[in-house]
Amino acid sequence: MNFQNQKKALILLEDGTIFHGKSIANIEGTAVGEVCFNTGMTGYQEIFTDPSYYGQLAITTNAHIGNYGVMNDENESSSIKIAGLICKNFSYDYSRESADNSLENFFKTNNLFAISDVDTRALVSYIRKNGAMNAVITTEVDDITALKDKLKKVPHMQGLELASKVSTTKPYFYGNENASMKIAALDLGIKENILRNFAMRDVYIKVYPYNTTFAEMEQWQPDGYFISNGPGDPEPLIEAQTLAKCILEHNKPLFGICLGHQVIALANGISTFKMHNGHRGINHPVKNLLTGKGEITSQNHGFAISKDDANANADIEITHVHLNDQTVAGIRLKNKPCFSVQYHPEASPGPHDSSYLFDDFVKILQSNS
Repeated sequence: MNFQNQKKALILLEDGTIFHGKSIANIEGTAVGEVCFNTGMTGYQEIFTDPSYYGQLAITTNAHIGNYGVMNDENESSSIKIAGLICKNFSYDYSRESADNSLENFFKTNNLFAISDVDTRALVSYIRKNGAMNAVITTEVDDITALKDKLKKVPHMQGLELASKVSTTKPYFYGNENASMKIAALDLGIKENILRNFAMRDVYIKVYPYNTTFAEMEQWQPDGYFISNGPGDPEPLIEAQTLAKCILEHNKPLFGICLGHQVIALANGISTFKMHNGHRGINHPVKNLLTGKGEITSQNHGFAISKDDANANADIEITHVHLNDQTVAGIRLKNKPCFSVQYHPEASPGPHDSSYLFDDFVKILQSNS
């Protein structure tokens, strides 16, 4: 790579602020979306392939990206889901012996436009102060007026339904068909490692499209139900909320993660709201109010559920809180076999403090069988 001739690139934020950088792999291009940052020091491949990032321009706060390459079995979905990447130092070479490819080639295969040499500390500080907003990253650096016009046409994340963009189009199975328990999972943007965690606990999973009805799922006669993570605003997901209500009305076991947690909350009359920045990283502190123990968690969300609404609902118990801002990180229904968390207990690499939640759900399945 000739670093002297890298194409100039820029980031134009919705409020008109501009940051400068250079095109990775000297590719000309443009990408738009909501700009957000992840504070994880590892796990960039998992971030880039996480369906929850669909429609977002990801800023990595770790100064070095690409230095350990990529491995095929570390993808969280079948392809890259971020709209674009913004980073400081991009490594064209990698040092991990077991890597299958370079990150540069991974981006080229997935047609991802990315820029480096950005002052990410300054950019993240700006976003922290002013909040998440839409942006454009581009090598078309000479016509700012045209870029501003392009940016005006980008829809805002609030009110945006994106689960249909990343969900499976037809049901599929995961795990051992002879497992002792069966779960029907609603795919709003499900991560591969969630399925792995269920399968390793002797659970067979049938994954359904985002708009599947309770009647369709119940035909398979599962022992319980799961509503997955995913991108976008939970409020437009009326079909998923209806599904959650039906599952609860029939007293079936139900577990939700991230977007699934928000859907379950909405199904119980608890409102959601767009956060100033959201939580994205692998070191977020959460307190389990049932045990009094702290957990270091992996998180990726821009929406949260209302603490006031949860406290006002006699059937809901808040089980986990985020210790940085006291937002709700987990709930359970007092009169139903149902609980959910805002964070990602399946996260890998990263902390494993929260993996017990899969065990807890399996125990509920066993007690209800």
